[in-house]
Amino acid sequence: MKPTRFETAIALIDKKNAEDVNTYSVSGMEYPKELLYSQRMSRTLLQFDPNASKALQIAARAQHICRWKIARNEYPMDRVGYLKWRQDLKQMHAELTGDILKEVGYDNEFIDRVKAIVLKKLIKKNKESQTIEDVICLVFLDFYFDEFAAKHSDEKIIDILQKTWKKMSDEGHAAALKIQFSEKSLALVKQAIS
Repeated sequence: MKPTRFETAIALIDKKNAEDVNTYSVSGMEYPKELLYSQRMSRTLLQFDPNASKALQIAARAQHICRWKIARNEYPMDRVGYLKWRQDLKQMHAELTGDILKEVGYDNEFIDRVKAIVLKKLIKKNKESQTIEDVICLVFLDFYFDEFAAKHSDEKIIDILQKTWKKMSDEGHAAALKIQFSEKSLALVKQAIS
């Protein structure tokens, strides 16, 4: 049976992310970092919103497409440099995703919708943009938080958690509080949101 446009789009996003030279180790197995991240995004999205639209599912899978191609150290190592890097990344993710969707035959309206979600336009006003933001935060908290927290001071982590919490919806908060945190991480989360 011929794969659907949706299946082909997901496969092409995965193919691009499989080229990531950076790897991430899970249970002794090495995975291309952004391929693993994109699969975690898809899984978390469907747990959080089982009825997520195809547009939202594609945006989740493509959230970090080819992220390694724009290195953080190509920008000034300050807040302005960081924000410019993040903006350029989002733009690249949206463009690459748009190209893939065009290639598999989606119309411009659908492509623009997916790109708007990837760019996280109108968070708090657009349900799909808010959902992608919640899922990004949930993936960070579930899979990357412990490792990240170990590298930074408690003060910095609490500040980041408070900023993360502000971006999330009430549903996102409820889902975050169900994550199985380590004892130390849970203490930091509780401190941040109290």
